[in-house]
Amino acid sequence: MTTLQPDTVPACPRSLEPPAQRPANARPVGTPLSRRAALVAAAGATLALGGCASVQIDDFAGEQPALDLRQYFNGPLVAHGVFQDRSGRVVRRFVVQMTGTWNGDDGVLDEHFTYSDGRTERRVWRLRHEGNGHYSGTADDVVGQARGRAVGNAFRWAYTLRLPYEGRTIDVQFDDWMFLVDERVMLNRAEMRKFGVRLGEVTLSFTRLTP
Repeated sequence: MTTLQPDTVPACPRSLEPPAQRPANARPVGTPLSRRAALVAAAGATLALGGCASVQIDDFAGEQPALDLRQYFNGPLVAHGVFQDRSGRVVRRFVVQMTGTWNGDDGVLDEHFTYSDGRTERRVWRLRHEGNGHYSGTADDVVGQARGRAVGNAFRWAYTLRLPYEGRTIDVQFDDWMFLVDERVMLNRAEMRKFGVRLGEVTLSFTRLTP
């Protein structure tokens, strides 16, 4: 199982703690010092509450065109992408040639990567539609199972990928969002984390080569 859950986010507190009793020798409300303290406290509360806001997959219910992975990843496709490190610098570009085939609710997505440094790679996803927009998937370099859900024109997908690094391998968690633009084009953005630390993100543009 992956360490990311695609359909949940941490809950925000429903209320704030009541203010502490003001001591008798405290400065009267309205002095410059107390006004500055109040402004700082208000800004801190705003930032804390703002940090609780998070996009959820159900926010896209009703968005069109509706995304069905069994229809979109069916036949030949091409994707163009970049990898950015945590500073935002583009450190790698790549092209993916892929073919999707489905037999009912079971699908195979065969991906062939060509990177800007000339390196090539292949990944074969074995996908399953589990009903009501829920999907699972496996691949040789995926740890456990990938799980995701499609709602409206969006799909959120979470998985752990085992990647080569300096002669060994490391397990990296992906939080992967896809957005269908029209029947041919879909945009994909994935955030990468290790031990909760953000490593960077991958941005992709998929194009179906047949209508």
